[in-house]
Amino acid sequence: MTRHAREQLIRALSQATGPSSDFDFGDSPQVPVTPRPAGVLAAFDAADGRLILTKRASSLRHHPGQIALPGGKVDPSDADVTAAALREAREEIGLDPAQVEVLGTMPAHHTVTGFDMTPVLALVHGPFTPTPEAGEVEEVFTVPFSHIADPANFRVTGRIWRGSRRNYYIAPYGPYYIWGATARVLHSLALRLSA
Repeated sequence: MTRHAREQLIRALSQATGPSSDFDFGDSPQVPVTPRPAGVLAAFDAADGRLILTKRASSLRHHPGQIALPGGKVDPSDADVTAAALREAREEIGLDPAQVEVLGTMPAHHTVTGFDMTPVLALVHGPFTPTPEAGEVEEVFTVPFSHIADPANFRVTGRIWRGSRRNYYIAPYGPYYIWGATARVLHSLALRLSA
């Protein structure tokens, strides 16, 4: 990863923006719910800048088969959303927290499934060979920094969901269909990086 890309990530974190939501387009009915805090790790390889993503197992209750950042809900034993993101990344893909340099957090994203998902931006130092957690992670792959950093790689599409149209961002990469909350969070990051 170039020093410039690292500096871009740090500068992106300093920009003041509000939280985002799966309901940002105003076309989905929002069911009143008390959101559960969650942390996801937007971890970029310090050497080449590639972002680590997962394909979730199709048997999961929340977001089955979707492309996601490693992470999950905050457990009582977690100090905060960053601790939750690091713990979940270790459980889901075998990432040692000692390899992770946390740069900071972006505002939470409220998901249609009732989570306040806080993205934790980080760099991964040293060699890392993912170990997907059986039954939870189907695949671990990476996406170039240039794909994530360019807002032009994101577009809005939609479908009928629970009887009404739901619009959302997508950012396809090769065979991977990055969409929904993950694409929305990454789009927010792309806007910060391009500002």
